[in-house]
Amino acid sequence: MLDAEPIDARRGTILFTGASAGVKGFPNSAPFAMGKFAQRGLAESMARELHPKGIHVCWINIDGGILNPGRSEAADNPGSMLNPDAIAQSYRHIIDQDRSAWTNEVAVRLLVGRFWRPKDNPCNRFFATKDNEGYGHARYLR
Repeated sequence: MLDAEPIDARRGTILFTGASAGVKGFPNSAPFAMGKFAQRGLAESMARELHPKGIHVCWINIDGGILNPGRSEAADNPGSMLNPDAIAQSYRHIIDQDRSAWTNEVAVRLLVGRFWRPKDNPCNRFFATKDNEGYGHARYLR
């Protein structure tokens, strides 16, 4: 990548797929957490080294189960898994970012789940909703 001729001052993008375990450890998952913490650290070190050379490096925290072929959501919990096409759109957005505003870390997470419940955090002044097509939106509580 470093030998490639830059296009618009860019030489490429390196994306790491992480998990919540790279941010916080969970019981009985030390080996997985250890690897994901190391991956996140590697991505950050590479970003600091390679961003000035025109290579975009980003660590992406996939915070939820992925709705892969052959896998289904629980009937009583629709929208509880990440859509692979939506994840791909997030990756594409990172690749297409202008170099003046590169992202080095992103969390992709579900609309449903503990993270989005305002009652879990009384200081949380945002709540999430879904539109008719199933896309999530955050709204500010007044």
